[in-house]
Amino acid sequence: MPETRKPRKRGFEIRAEKDKEKRERRKKREEEREKHGEEAVPKQVPKTIESMQEPDETYVYSDDEEVLDDLVNDEMSEHFKSELVPKILVTTSPRAKLRTWKLCFELKKCIPGVEIYSRKNVAMKRVVKQAIEHKFTDIIVVHEDRKRPNGIALIHLPEGPTAYFKINSLKYTKEIKDAGESTDHYPEIILNNFRTRVGKTISRMFECLFPQKPDFIGRRVITLHNQRDYVFFRHHRYEFKKEGTKAALHELGPRITLRLKWLQKGAYDTRSGEYEWVLKRHEMEKSRRKFILCSADPRKQKSKETVGSEYTSTKIVPCGCIKDNDETTK
Repeated sequence: MPETRKPRKRGFEIRAEKDKEKRERRKKREEEREKHGEEAVPKQVPKTIESMQEPDETYVYSDDEEVLDDLVNDEMSEHFKSELVPKILVTTSPRAKLRTWKLCFELKKCIPGVEIYSRKNVAMKRVVKQAIEHKFTDIIVVHEDRKRPNGIALIHLPEGPTAYFKINSLKYTKEIKDAGESTDHYPEIILNNFRTRVGKTISRMFECLFPQKPDFIGRRVITLHNQRDYVFFRHHRYEFKKEGTKAALHELGPRITLRLKWLQKGAYDTRSGEYEWVLKRHEMEKSRRKFILCSADPRKQKSKETVGSEYTSTKIVPCGCIKDNDETTK
C-alpha cells in the first residue's frame, strides 16, 4: 500500500498558528509580570538603529565649556552677536535649466532676505568676492545634473565654512497635496538631532540663514531634522483649533532631503582649501550604526556597560527569581 502523505498547510494556516503561539507567550508573560512584578519579567524593548548607535568622540555635551567656547568664537559668531537680517545670494551652476530655477524661487519663499542672481559663466571664486563686496552674509548655490537639481552648496561669508549637500529627494510645493501659501513673516527654526562637532557646525550654518527674531504672529516654522545623517527640510504653518488646546500643521513646501558630502574651512576653495570632513563611503559606512552628524552619548554608553557587567554572573529563571550561577534550581 502506498504511504498517504499529509496535506501541506497553507500559508495563512501557518501564520494563524504562529500568531496563536505569539498571543499565548504574551499572555504568559503578562501573568508572570502580575505575579512576580515588572523587574522579574522586564518588557522587551525593540532594537533599532537609533537605539544601537555607536558613540562618537566628538559628541558635544551641554556642560563642556571648552567646546562651547569654540562654538561661540567660530566664524559664524558675528551672526549671533548682531540682530541684522541675513542677506543671502542664491545662484545656480552655469546654464541652469527650469527645474533648478524653480527650486531657487522655492527657497526664496522660505528664507527671508534672499536675492536670486543668474551666475552665467562667472567663476565661483569671483562670485564669492563680489558677494563679500556687496555685504552678503551667505551664498546658496544650487547645482544640477541632467536638467535636475542634484546638490546644494552653502557658503557662509566672509570666512566660511562651506558645506556641500547632495539632494536625495525633492518635492516642489505644487506637487504637495493641499499645500498652503507662504507669508513674509520671519519663521521659527527647529534644529533637531545635531550632536557632534560636525553636526553643530552644520546646524549653526543653517541657523545663520534666518533672522534671530521670528514673527510669532505668522506661525511659520522651518524644521531641519537630522536622522541617520539625512537632513530633512520641512516648512509648515501651525494652526490653533477653536478649543485652544490643540494645534494642527499645514505644510507649505517644499520638501527636501539632503545628505552632507563634505565640509570645508574657508569660503569655497575646492582646489587648495582645507577640508574639515569628507564622506568616504567605503571607509566610513562599514558600520551602519555610526553617524557623523549625530551619535550616542558616550557617558550613557559607559554606564550601560558597567550595569551590564554587574549582572553577568546572574540569570533570570522562569519563575522570576534571580539566582547565582553557583546555585542550582530545583
